Amino acid sequence: MKLTVVGGGSTYTPELIDGFARLRDTLPVEELVLVDPDAERLRLVGGLARRIFAKQGHDGRIVTTSDLDAGVEDADAVLLQLRVGGQAARQQDETWPLECGCVGQETTGAGGLAKALRTVPVVLDIAERVRRTNPRAWIVDFTNPVGIVTRALLQTGHRAVGLCNVAIGFQRTFANLLGAAPADVHLGHVGLNHLTWETGVRLGGPEGADVLPRLLAEHGDAIAGDVRLPRPLLDRLGVVPSYYLRYYYAHDEVVNELRTKPSRAAEVAQMERELLTMYGDPALDEKPALLAKRGGAFYSEAAVDLAAALLGGGGSPYQVVNALNKGTLPFLPDDAVIEVQAAVGPAGPAPLPVGDLDPLFSGLIANVTAYEELALEAALRGGRDRVFRALLAHPLIGQYDYADRLTDQLIAHNREHLAWA
Repeated sequence: MKLTVVGGGSTYTPELIDGFARLRDTLPVEELVLVDPDAERLRLVGGLARRIFAKQGHDGRIVTTSDLDAGVEDADAVLLQLRVGGQAARQQDETWPLECGCVGQETTGAGGLAKALRTVPVVLDIAERVRRTNPRAWIVDFTNPVGIVTRALLQTGHRAVGLCNVAIGFQRTFANLLGAAPADVHLGHVGLNHLTWETGVRLGGPEGADVLPRLLAEHGDAIAGDVRLPRPLLDRLGVVPSYYLRYYYAHDEVVNELRTKPSRAAEVAQMERELLTMYGDPALDEKPALLAKRGGAFYSEAAVDLAAALLGGGGSPYQVVNALNKGTLPFLPDDAVIEVQAAVGPAGPAPLPVGDLDPLFSGLIANVTAYEELALEAALRGGRDRVFRALLAHPLIGQYDYADRLTDQLIAHNREHLAWA
């Protein structure tokens, strides 16, 4: 089995390597190719990756290359984890929206749109190269904004599934609180990427008993602390919103916080410098503890589980993925990409039925889905008016004067990445 990681020079990659090494019975990788245009990062990350495999007794071969076409040739699955523009572009995404009093964040609002505009054309070019060499390969997208990127891939006919680590994080947290095995915790996870709610938590599978009321009653304070929302709000909603709902439910509070502390991009950039120094130490043969602060917790387990299921070698029968709606949420178009529990196998993901949603949730999902449709149109076709329409549609912006100013800012800060600008 050959797997390719595009963006293999990412500081995330040792987390993924560790998962491949530990879970080799689930996903027996014979060749792992790390593709990245940055030769120095590849040298550092590739060296650590080989040492991790050696320490854990994995006999798979790790190859590093900056040649994308060679890297994806004959791959059974291609994992995308790239960041167009690097941390410098992220720093901009997180700062210039604040000038209008809007959230500055890399996956939602104006910053999220900027990332989508930079990323979609690059991902589609990669996907076309994969299709030329191996049209049966699966593409697993971990590149943000996952919902928009996955929709772009599916809309153009690629065999693609989107993946996020929010759900597996909740699964592990709830399992720990319940004293249960993670595999026994089945989430009622519903929404869009980075816009989800846990509407139920069932033990033993989709038909198990719902223990969410018990979780909220006994552990509500801890859960509220994790998602950084007030405990009384969770009690009133009766569900667990993802951390990203804080940008909607506490927008002004978040903006004030972001204006008074260093950006997350600045923190991550410093962390990356430290991590790359560590990766260069020939004595290091395991992922360092600092990597846990970088983000992407449990990404490796989720990626291995999904790839194993898609390639027919095992994996959990039910997994939370980003996939086509196809009537699962009847208030959305069939070609919308949603994030829900799905049965996953070699034929791809099949979303499980979702019960009726409270209008409080379905209304916001519908609104952001409309934004994502407009965002994808702007990413594919370009033009100032399309960018403006997407920003005007986003519930975190929604005023024409803000949308106008943010459109100009977005184009000015991203001109080098926008062919049409």
